[in-house]
Amino acid sequence: MTIRDSLARAFHDTQSFKWDPTKGFTLASGQTSPFYVDCRSLMAYPESRRFVGRLAHDALAGVTIDCIGGLEIGAISIATTISDYGYGATPRREWRTFVVRKQAKDHGLGKLIEGVTKPGDHALIVDDVLTSGGSLLKAVAAARQAGLVVSQALVIVDRKEQDGRARVEQEGVSLISLLTIDDLTRAHPTRS
Repeated sequence: MTIRDSLARAFHDTQSFKWDPTKGFTLASGQTSPFYVDCRSLMAYPESRRFVGRLAHDALAGVTIDCIGGLEIGAISIATTISDYGYGATPRREWRTFVVRKQAKDHGLGKLIEGVTKPGDHALIVDDVLTSGGSLLKAVAAARQAGLVVSQALVIVDRKEQDGRARVEQEGVSLISLLTIDDLTRAHPTRS
C-alpha cells in the first residue's frame, strides 16, 4: 500500500470522511455535497499527520519555499506538520510557519499574519479541503499583500467541485492536492 493509499484509508479509519449520496451535507457555501471531509479530525492523529507530512514533502521536492501558512484554524496543523516533517527529512528543509487571521487583531500590533515571514519570502499556502477555493484565495491575497511571493498552494483533499482548482490557478498559483475526492471514495470500506 502506498502512502497516498494509507492516507486515504486513514480518512475512513478516523471517521474523517462521510459519504451520503441521499441526504448529503451542507457546505460553508450553503451548497449541498454528498461528501463530508473533516481534516481537523484527521490531523488529530499522529499517524495521519505523518502521512500528510511525507506526501507533502515528496510533492514539494524541487519547489523553493521559505515559509508555509494559511487561514486560521485549519492551516495551522497542516503547516506545522509539513514544516516539522521537512526539518527531520533528508535533505533537511527549514520551512518557517505562519497563520493568516480571518481579520486583523484590533489590539497590539494589529497583525493579519502571525508567524515569521519577511517580504520576498516564497510562501506555500496550505488548506485542508479545496471546494470553491475561496479560503485559499483569501490567504493568498493576504500573503501577497504582506509582500510574500505566492506561486504554490497545497491542499490535503481536492473535492473537485465548484471549479476550485481553476479559480486558484487563475490567480497564478500552482495547486498540489495530496488526495482527491475520488481517492476517498475508492478507499471507502464498502468499495473494498
